[in-house]
Parts: sequence; structure tokens; C-alpha cells
Amino acid sequence: MVGTSAPMREIKTYIGKVAATDSHVLITGETGTGKELVAEIIHRNSPRASRPFVWINCAAIPDNLLESELFGYERGAFTGAHARKEGQLKLADGGTAFLDEIGDMSPYAQAKILRAIENKAVYRLGGKRSVPLDVRVIAATNQNLEQLVAAEKFRKDLYFRLNVARIHLPPLRERKEDIMPLCAHYLRELNQRFQRQVEGFTADAMASMVQHDWPGNVRELKNLLEAIFVNAPYRWISLADLPEPFRRRAQGTGDLPQSERERLLSALLATNWNLSQAAQRLHWSRMTVYRKMTKYHIVKAGERGGGHSS
Repeated sequence: MVGTSAPMREIKTYIGKVAATDSHVLITGETGTGKELVAEIIHRNSPRASRPFVWINCAAIPDNLLESELFGYERGAFTGAHARKEGQLKLADGGTAFLDEIGDMSPYAQAKILRAIENKAVYRLGGKRSVPLDVRVIAATNQNLEQLVAAEKFRKDLYFRLNVARIHLPPLRERKEDIMPLCAHYLRELNQRFQRQVEGFTADAMASMVQHDWPGNVRELKNLLEAIFVNAPYRWISLADLPEPFRRRAQGTGDLPQSERERLLSALLATNWNLSQAAQRLHWSRMTVYRKMTKYHIVKAGERGGGHSS
């Protein structure tokens, strides 16, 4: 996972602790924050790493196919069932079942999943014997499960079964100091993929990136960079390479309210983390820049300041 902000450092530490256990995990966060990546990291660093990691899109399985997809079926269970087929949960046996978009499951599906988790066994469709399961469940959702439980749209007992180890991924707009290391990470990937030698962003382009709210989070950032590469950028990505909303924002920055934290980040990124130049841009003293960096837990990628503890 890429990120040096205080929230991401805490999450990385907690992921290490969670991976060492066999507890069920609930990952929450907006679309594009990296929930599947976190699930994979937990699995890869767990005692189950040598066993399967099976991704299950809960939102894509209709109720009438739920049992055959998740639990499997016996030969002759229905027309076209010419041979026994294991369900996705059994395919994860000994490993991890990643239940993505768990908040979109119907009440019927929730009850079936709960029973499988509680009993550690399932019945194949058309089967008479239970099939034992040894799986760790990691569930993820971009919805507020607490609100769904209160509205009786999500089972309280299933919620408590899943909400043992809880990991909430913050949106990118709340950890904007991670934009620069994320860009550096994806630039390396894209340079290799497209056989380019793009070195980075101009100061104005990076400042515009920081001012953006990123409703699609890290996924939006990655897709934006790929779109820029398709258009064959020069060695440095400039404002001209960014979509029109970014260019328009740069031209009318004064009309947009910015928090003190965002102003500080923009100044640091626009001056390549030169504190004296950032102080001049903000009309602050250098000591004020230091104090504000400590206050807002802002640390340059690859560095650890004494006042920037996690």
C-alpha cells in the first residue's frame, strides 16, 4: 500500500496485526479506496497465504443462483447439472473468501451467508450431506452498515459476525499528502508499461492535483494518469496535460475555498517541499510552516519527522 500519511501508517500497522490472526474482517470505505487490495494483503501475510484467495462479488449474484454459486450443486440437482460442482466458498477452503459489496446482499442472501459462517459448513444444491468449510471471511462494503442495520436492511447478527477486525479506508481527499507518492508509484508502473520516461509533474500541475477532491479516490487517480499516458505526455506532466476541470481550477483558484491544510500542502508540493519557498508563498514564517506540518501530520514521503508520530 502506498501512503505515508498518519492514517495510512496506522492502517498498515493494524493490517499486520490482523493478518497474523484468523479473525473475520470487515473493510469499509468509499469506492476506489483500495478495499480489495487490503483484503489481498491480509491474505498474503496470513497463515493461510498458501491456500486460495477467492473473490466473490456479492452484488452480482441473484438470489435464485446464490446457493449453486456459493455452495455448489450435485449432479442432477437441476436441468443441466451434469456433474457435481463445488461452490465458491468451498473453492476457498483452507484460505480466504473475500465477500465484496456485502452491503448489497438481499436479506435472503444474508441469512444464507450467516448460516454458512456460523455452521462452518454448507449444503450443495441437491445434496443431503453437509460439506465442511474452513475459510476466513473478509467482507467489504462502500455502504454504512450501521445505518443499514438501524434501518433493518442488514442483519445485525451477520454484522456482528463480520465486524471483528474493522478497517476503514479514508478517502483520498482526507490524505492528500499521499497524492505525490501515489503519483510516483503509478508513474513507475506506467513508464514500464508504455515504455516512456515521464519524470513527474510540474509544480502547477501537482498543485492542481492536490486541490482536486478525488470522488473516485485512488482508482480515479490511477485512471487519470493512464489517460494522460495514452495521450503521450512529455518528460514532465504539465497543466496542459490535465483534463479541463483541473486547468480551470488552476486558473480560478482564488474563487475556491481551501482549508489551511490544503493551502499548506499545495505550497509544499508546488515548491518541491522547500520549506523556505513554501513559507514565502503562504506569507508565513518558516517556523509556522514547521508547526502547521506537525499540527496536520504532514510528512514528506520517505521521511519521519519527530513531530509526525503515528
